[in-house]
Amino acid sequence: MLTSPKWLLRLEGFVVLVVAVIIYQQLGYSWGKFALLFLVPDIFMLGYLVDKKIGADVYNIGHTYIVPFLFWLVMYFLHLHALYFIAVIWVAHVGFDRLVGYGLKYSTSFKDTHLGRV
Repeated sequence: MLTSPKWLLRLEGFVVLVVAVIIYQQLGYSWGKFALLFLVPDIFMLGYLVDKKIGADVYNIGHTYIVPFLFWLVMYFLHLHALYFIAVIWVAHVGFDRLVGYGLKYSTSFKDTHLGRV
């Protein structure tokens, strides 16, 4: 059971969350800022106001590790190091979502995810 893909992906989310929190702490950012911004990536759920397909697509864009990595990369090359915290919080959010079972969405329903039905 603990080696099933679902549980491995949840464990992976836990590891990502812990590493992101450690990095955030090491960078010395405000924990108030972390708490304030932690749920901001859920704004990507607004796509569901249009329909299930667009909702799933928009949600998935905001809930992969790719977009915060690209954001961090852009901030790195623009020498905007003071904005790294956004990428770190975003990654922590995605890791947390994976940990609690909120995976990437299928267009059939908000509750249908790559980690199973929520």
